Amino acid sequence: MRPNLVKQKFLAGEPIVNAWLSIPSSYAAEVVASQGFDSVTVDLQHGMMGFESALTMLQAVSITPATPLVRCPSLNPPEIMKLLDAGAYGVICPSIDTPEMARQFVSACRYPDVGQRSFGPARGLLYGGPDYFSCANDTVLTLAMIESQQALDQLDAILDTPGLDGIYIGPNDLALSLGMKPGMQTNARLEEVIGQILRGARDRGLLAGIFCSDGAAAHSRLEEGFHLVTPGNDANALAVASTSRLLAARGAGGATARSGY
Repeated sequence: MRPNLVKQKFLAGEPIVNAWLSIPSSYAAEVVASQGFDSVTVDLQHGMMGFESALTMLQAVSITPATPLVRCPSLNPPEIMKLLDAGAYGVICPSIDTPEMARQFVSACRYPDVGQRSFGPARGLLYGGPDYFSCANDTVLTLAMIESQQALDQLDAILDTPGLDGIYIGPNDLALSLGMKPGMQTNARLEEVIGQILRGARDRGLLAGIFCSDGAAAHSRLEEGFHLVTPGNDANALAVASTSRLLAARGAGGATARSGY
């Protein structure tokens, strides 16, 4: 089976820089994935795409060296299985708030007798190779999003879930759950909680990933000990680049991109 380069880099102790796609475009996906990112995540939770667009985006990512990942919309096993069948090599699942949800998530990503994933890999077999079925359980990554007080209250039990490969932090939703506004990544309480999650993951040998506002913030998170960082998303990058060119053309400076991120 085609190796999962993200998993290989994690096991080798090498940093992983992950791109994030929210715009439903296979061409944009191909452009982003060709820039040298270790992995590219197609976001079906807050991205503007459904399954059909996600499929073409995964195909576009797959012609590059980047590992194709997805964020599923929710903990919906049939939907997760379909995204894996489409060729995703890892799933980031939002709102894993309890140990039972973590077990259900892992089960949806694993074939029996480890899990309950049904067989019908379709494009997954084309991308992964003829031995997909026998190797997928050890290749596909399962990353649970820890983003609520409920999850924090049961963090140890969630992290101890058999078969869970790692966690992924969405700082904005985590901030909301703690009674803060999104975008407050400099808040001391939020940083304390992020550190708690990071330590718990690293103590168990789990991959720890986090969404970041930009490249500088992503670099700082790597220095803190995170294994995988996402330096913003495609919409933000497009807005920032467009604003920079606009200001250069007008001979102006000091404005902020109107990206909404």
